[in-house]
Amino acid sequence: MSRSATALETPYERIGAAPGVARLVGVFYEQVLADPELAPFFRGVAMQKLQHMQAELFAVALGGPVSYMGRPIIHAHQPHRITLPHFQRFVQHLFEVLREFPLSEDERTDLIARINLYADEVTGQPGAA
Repeated sequence: MSRSATALETPYERIGAAPGVARLVGVFYEQVLADPELAPFFRGVAMQKLQHMQAELFAVALGGPVSYMGRPIIHAHQPHRITLPHFQRFVQHLFEVLREFPLSEDERTDLIARINLYADEVTGQPGAA
């Protein structure tokens, strides 16, 4: 593939479109569920459904032709009393996992910035990010 064709690809396409995002989400949740501080938030959660919704959110953030169809983020997270340090830990796992994918540092940072836009909704703390 020529360099100009690669430059026209979105990060979504570069990581392998829907199958790549599914792999990203799978690897990401392996790390999150192995984290003793975060794992309790996922007890009793329908992980297949959650991972599907997370894949939609990540696909949108990566420039994919996908729409997020999940519940409003604030409604999905409000009952869990997620703190800013929990959210930051979650995002740190994502940043580490993103290093395994063919994205530039700027693209990884951009994706994290997009996810950080939801910090207030996830934590219920205005100005959290």
